[in-house]
Amino acid sequence: MPLKHWAAFAAVAILAGTATLRGQNSAEFDALRKEIQDLKAGQQKIQADLEAIKKAVEPRKPDTFNATEIDLSGAPVLGKDDAPLTLVEFTDYQCPFCSRHYRDTFPKIVQDFVDTGKVRYILREFPLVSIHSAASKASEAALCAGEQGKYWAMHQKIFENQRQIQIDNLKAHGENIGLDAGKLAECLDSGKFTERVKSDTSQGQKFGVRGTPSFFLGKTGEDSSKFTATERLVGAQPYDKFKAAIDALLGGE
Repeated sequence: MPLKHWAAFAAVAILAGTATLRGQNSAEFDALRKEIQDLKAGQQKIQADLEAIKKAVEPRKPDTFNATEIDLSGAPVLGKDDAPLTLVEFTDYQCPFCSRHYRDTFPKIVQDFVDTGKVRYILREFPLVSIHSAASKASEAALCAGEQGKYWAMHQKIFENQRQIQIDNLKAHGENIGLDAGKLAECLDSGKFTERVKSDTSQGQKFGVRGTPSFFLGKTGEDSSKFTATERLVGAQPYDKFKAAIDALLGGE
């Protein structure tokens, strides 16, 4: 018997026996009525739970993305400013998925599109501080390194040593890539880029970034300090996903 009919059947069966209650006291009848009400309430709860499960397993429609203008002022850039396309990554240096992207996909994008002048690659900071306690300082360290012209060298060093990114580790990484140790220490200890990292994160949230890595792709405008993103990719997507999106926007260029 279907589940949705079980409680109703039970209630009918109980009511059928009420004819024998005429000689019994009202307390017994009230108890029986409460039992019927409880059965009905139980059936309603089961139905509600089934509906909730049904909704949970239904395929979700993909999120829509509206064209978004992104401010790029002061952001680290890899590639030519006049490249026809711009790709912006919001990253977290303690995120395992960001590390996967850096290891498996980033080098191919650089080789095929950045080095060939088709895409300029830009980094924005998005440390998920609630779960990655060291990520914010790692972002600051990369920006501090950028003051000495070595943002991307620090970017590489941090991801290749992702388990060693406490402040002492970051200072050591800086020395290993040839930074002025005193300037790096002063920059990190003073929190010079703390607000900058928060600003990047706030801007990412405004654009709908909820996790890392998240990417925005679009045609480069005349003003290199900003661009309008028309595509969004979320997560450590395979290289083919980026290639398809980039090729579609390039349109055979």
